[in-house]
Amino acid sequence: MKIKQFEDKNLSHYSYAILSECERKVVLIDPARNPEPYYDFAKQNEAEIIAVIETHPHADFVSSHLEIHRKTGAKIYASKIMKAGFPVMEFDEGSVLEFGKIKLKSLNTPGHSPDSISIVLEHKGKNKAVFTGDTLFIGDCGRPDLRESDGDVNSQQKELAKKMYSSLRDKLIKLEDKVKVYPAHGAGTLCGKSLSEAHSSTIMAEKFSNWSLQQMSEAQFVKELTSDQPFIPKYFPYNVDLNKKGAPNLSDALDKIVIGRSVINLESASRLDPNVIIVDTRPAEQFKSSHLPNAINLMNGEKFETWLGSIISPGELFYLAGANQKLLDELINRAAEIGYETFIKEAFVLDFGVIPSDRLNVEAFKKNLSSYTIVDVRNRTEVKDQAIFKNAINIPLPELRNRINEIPNEKPIVVHCAGGYRSAAGSSIIESKADTKVFDLSDQIKDFQ
Repeated sequence: MKIKQFEDKNLSHYSYAILSECERKVVLIDPARNPEPYYDFAKQNEAEIIAVIETHPHADFVSSHLEIHRKTGAKIYASKIMKAGFPVMEFDEGSVLEFGKIKLKSLNTPGHSPDSISIVLEHKGKNKAVFTGDTLFIGDCGRPDLRESDGDVNSQQKELAKKMYSSLRDKLIKLEDKVKVYPAHGAGTLCGKSLSEAHSSTIMAEKFSNWSLQQMSEAQFVKELTSDQPFIPKYFPYNVDLNKKGAPNLSDALDKIVIGRSVINLESASRLDPNVIIVDTRPAEQFKSSHLPNAINLMNGEKFETWLGSIISPGELFYLAGANQKLLDELINRAAEIGYETFIKEAFVLDFGVIPSDRLNVEAFKKNLSSYTIVDVRNRTEVKDQAIFKNAINIPLPELRNRINEIPNEKPIVVHCAGGYRSAAGSSIIESKADTKVFDLSDQIKDFQ
């Protein structure tokens, strides 16, 4: 038997291939949008992919389960509660998928979502591992507030939190101490709030160190789980729905994207629709030197997908601009990880602009803070933990486009975050709408922390 963990660092996502070496068969768990790495694994091991298991319809990435089914004939397994829009093998508690000397046993573990399952791997008669999806993470458990949007949301979140309390204590914690824990996410995901950097763990280690498995009342657990969770990106509900119905084949979707000619002068820029937002992924210094109207500086960074899906709403068309063709191709694929390839009106290489950004005199700013309107685009929990400027207006970056009218124009505006990535995006959003000078404090925020 062999377990292969695949990692998408940009989305803090783990997926898995389980290989029966005696039968040369593979079962996948929670695959990412691009199926090629799983095909390569099967080919390298001269094995056949026979099944794909979805622990739940994910909110933060698009799965390739339907594409893999179409190409290989592999059956898709998931909880019947998921109500999938494609043929699925119901895989709820008591169900077993057996191949070679391996048994995969389903546990219904609601809490993160009503349809969450965990998969216990038994090999040669002994439980060896559990694939916990977004139920149990290393150091944390899944948040209960990503799926419920109708009716009494707070009540529904509390009900899911209660189910999580039960799933952890009545199901997962009762597994043998030596059972390895393989979650669907690691540190950096927005599906939890305090995950470890570790890629795997054991039930025993989690009993000792994971806050969510410690002795506490249900009420205490619910209060802790439902407080201070990270923001919910705009694309999360869209991804849940897309995963329920199944995404189109990646290569087909990418083939439909319009790749425009490079924008290098006023003539090539004039063909762009001025009403469509430009996601300019170039480094901040290039953007500030010269950029196009209606552009947002969303740099090519580790969390590009997350911020793209937090600032641009599902269904909103946008231009995607990159510094060169290689980077542009990479960013197109990253947009597809969250199903945003269909919203790209056109992708093009950009080396031109007509608007320079104003540059902040940091020393003058330090001496007279009251002469500026300071906008803090960090999340509320960050501001709660450390308010850097006393009179700053806190508007988290995902909310900025909808709340920009709350920012007064009487003074020059200085935008900051914790390190510079978000403030580059935030200042560019405000700059395109404000009637005053807008400055990005960027990484010079470190002088004030």
